[in-house]
Amino acid sequence: MTPLVVLAVLVAAVTHASWNAIAHAIKDQLLSFTLISGGGVLIGAVTACFVPLPAAEAWPSLVASAVLHVGYMVLLMRSFTLGDFGQMYPIARGTAPLVVTVLAAVFIGERPDGWATTGVAVACAGLLGIALWGIRDRRSRPQWPAIVAALATGLSIAGYTTVDGVGVRASGTPLGYIAWLMILEGLAVPAYALYRRRRQLMTQLRPFAVRGLFGAALSVTAYGLVLWAQTKAPLAPIAALRESSIIVGAAIGAVFFKERFGAPRIAAAGLMVVGIGLMLHTS
Repeated sequence: MTPLVVLAVLVAAVTHASWNAIAHAIKDQLLSFTLISGGGVLIGAVTACFVPLPAAEAWPSLVASAVLHVGYMVLLMRSFTLGDFGQMYPIARGTAPLVVTVLAAVFIGERPDGWATTGVAVACAGLLGIALWGIRDRRSRPQWPAIVAALATGLSIAGYTTVDGVGVRASGTPLGYIAWLMILEGLAVPAYALYRRRRQLMTQLRPFAVRGLFGAALSVTAYGLVLWAQTKAPLAPIAALRESSIIVGAAIGAVFFKERFGAPRIAAAGLMVVGIGLMLHTS
């Protein structure tokens, strides 16, 4: 990866952790993701007016990715509702590069070398440590429903990352691809919210509108940068580098949400970062 690609993915990592923190901070997760998804639709619609239409070969990937993204948002809402941000975010994001490494090898032929395989093993150890941090004493149990939701979120991330890696390369226009992806994926949650809340929806959204729409802008920026990077480098190292957002997310959880982090979770997060670094060595 060139320095420009690395910089783009690192910026994407920071912006991604930031919009996830904004989403988590709005306690009513349906309102939170309605604003972020709806804002994404607006940004995508405006962008689509000024960029080329993706090539026909990219549309199956666009549709499949939109379905996976909707599943991802539902699972992410569930994990944020059930668990701490500082635990759920690392699990969800840390699972993804491990699975992407496998999917990229199976479906795209991007096979990891020994460094990447070692990185997967080390990152898995860190992931297990973060997942089991709930066992702090005999009276404390892991948040298993939240952990399962976060792991499922990670699987959905890996799925759409791989699909989008294929689709954006076939599209001929990364900007056109992200614009139409935002439009296709962003309609489901607002439509569901309108069905559930009806006339009350606009009144409930108003107090959070600025934060939610800012989160939408960060979300589109983050994934747009990743999609562009996927046209320039292999999927696995990009997915791995992108998940440096784990550290940003952990810091946000400790500083802004006053969540206990603790030395064991610091060590577990450190293992994940080392594992990601080893996977990145393949680039």
